[in-house]
Amino acid sequence: MFETRVAALEGGAAALATATGQAAITYSILNIAEAGDEIISASSLYGGTYNLFATTLPKLGIKVKFVDAENPENFKAVITDKTKAIYAETIGNPKGDILDIEAVSKSAHDHQIPLIVDNTFPSPYLLQPIKHGADIVVHSVTKFIGGHGTSIGGVIVDSGKFDWTVTDKFPGLVEPDPS
Repeated sequence: MFETRVAALEGGAAALATATGQAAITYSILNIAEAGDEIISASSLYGGTYNLFATTLPKLGIKVKFVDAENPENFKAVITDKTKAIYAETIGNPKGDILDIEAVSKSAHDHQIPLIVDNTFPSPYLLQPIKHGADIVVHSVTKFIGGHGTSIGGVIVDSGKFDWTVTDKFPGLVEPDPS
């Protein structure tokens, strides 16, 4: 029921609850990127996310390029054929910068890659990034969605709008798995 409600609040097709917000972010990346791939991320990030992207993902062979999100053109400038996603927070932590979701999603979609946004701070009560072009939304529900501070959790919301079949970049999502 929780997943259904959060998906509805965000205007998404479906959601998946996770143990933590960090798990939601990790799953959202690991489901579409693997060793040799790249993601592009805003540099203004919650510390745990920055550590995941700067230290942990490179250990798994996933390169992360950090850009200043205040200029949406910065994302487009570093996209390569190995780029599998663009990631940013709707309100960057700690700077409080506001992501131009529409401009960044246009750059992502022009290159057939999804835009993943962390919408923890505004929550779907104040902002629904899918309406502005985001493909995947993640939350740490520990903060504002739960609102009680007695338990931790995360959630991933899929917009249902990104066409994973339009390119051959995402075989793990569109081809049979031999296992």
